[in-house]
Amino acid sequence: MESKELVNLAAQACDEKRAQDIVVLDMSEVSLIADYFLICEGSNERQVQAIARELKNQAEEHGIEVKRMEGFEQARWVLVDLNDIVCHIFHKDERHYYNLERLWGDADTVAVEGLES
Repeated sequence: MESKELVNLAAQACDEKRAQDIVVLDMSEVSLIADYFLICEGSNERQVQAIARELKNQAEEHGIEVKRMEGFEQARWVLVDLNDIVCHIFHKDERHYYNLERLWGDADTVAVEGLES
């Protein structure tokens, strides 16, 4: 699966659990870390965990290896590493504090079609 397809799959998985303010940044020109960052938020810890769990399950169902998942227990900022895609699932309070969109402001935003949020 190509990176663009994978980022769409990841965004849809987050959207299914009602993640809010889903943003995808094209990191290919600004960082060697990943091709894309997906950033979203949940309104409470349980929702953040549900989003992360759905993302992991969808990836595994499509044969995508989840390299690492960090922060799941605290559910304030869960990072899901899908190799070319790094997904940041924030609690709404943490997202505004870290403001990754501003930190990586040189990255272009990528539109993802079909999202309800």
